[in-house]
Amino acid sequence: MTLYECTGMNESALAIGIGCDRGVLLTTIETALDRALVLCNRERRQIAVLASIDLKRDEIALLELARMHGWSLQFYPAQALAQVVVPNPSETVRRYTGTPAVAEAAALLAAGTTASDLLIEKFKLKGEDGRNVTISIARMRN
Repeated sequence: MTLYECTGMNESALAIGIGCDRGVLLTTIETALDRALVLCNRERRQIAVLASIDLKRDEIALLELARMHGWSLQFYPAQALAQVVVPNPSETVRRYTGTPAVAEAAALLAAGTTASDLLIEKFKLKGEDGRNVTISIARMRN
């Protein structure tokens, strides 16, 4: 599967893993999320949970996104994220966060699944605010 390849539409609930630069704008996260959802033929109404690293517990845009849509928001410590087997680990991410993956690992932990349930492994966007966002989307098992 390529980073953006996805299977057909279905109604499974989704877990969204989000990695982002500090101070990212809400519009940047929303743009990245919407583009990633389009790539895998999914919709916002299917989102059950957002997830990220606990370093982002005070990230205003993440908190606002979850509040606006009534989505659950889960944060995981670096050591928990580092235990998750992901298809695209990054030494750069490890250097800054203590884990080789934030978005992929957070999506998988929140979904309670493995890498085979990733619909979008890593969708990266640099917003108009100059900040980066990475979105990973995992199908939640019922």
